[in-house]
Amino acid sequence: MTIRIDRIVTRGGDGGQTSLGDGTRISKSSLRIEAMGTVDELNAQLGVLCCHMEQDARMSGLIDEMRQIQSCLFDLGADLCLPDPGRSPSLTSEASLWLENRLEDMRLHQQPLQSFVLPGGCLVAAQAHLVRTVARRAERRVVVLEQLPVEALRFLNRLSDYFFVLARHANNSGETDILWSPGRWNRRKN
Repeated sequence: MTIRIDRIVTRGGDGGQTSLGDGTRISKSSLRIEAMGTVDELNAQLGVLCCHMEQDARMSGLIDEMRQIQSCLFDLGADLCLPDPGRSPSLTSEASLWLENRLEDMRLHQQPLQSFVLPGGCLVAAQAHLVRTVARRAERRVVVLEQLPVEALRFLNRLSDYFFVLARHANNSGETDILWSPGRWNRRKN
């Protein structure tokens, strides 16, 4: 597939509307545009995560995997931008299955969960948790759409799980996770 972009400034959105991939004009406040924007934000946050991963020798081997996920997010964006129910989706079940297998491969080497994990630990883990939360928001934005891309929800659901497991991987396979301490404030003595 060849893509050619001749202009960045089109002025087409100056009146508060934008075009879908089929040329249909819709309001920038529409639920579909909100979903597309959140998937775009998710991809941008993933780009930040990649920058942090490049600085961590333990994680740099996963950069190609992150780029594959970013490409899947572009496929998902294409599916959201072209809401034709008769169109073959760009994002297929193979992407969700691949994610599921990858997260399970990492999870098998991790400490068992015995508490909820607080976002944080090392920088890569903290950013992975942020990406996880944006993936959950993208899922909430996509689920309300009519003509929902079939694989979109499954992929976004697996993606948030993947980034949770990736965060634990970055925290020495869970050894340096920060664990929730329930009721901690209530136990403090004055």
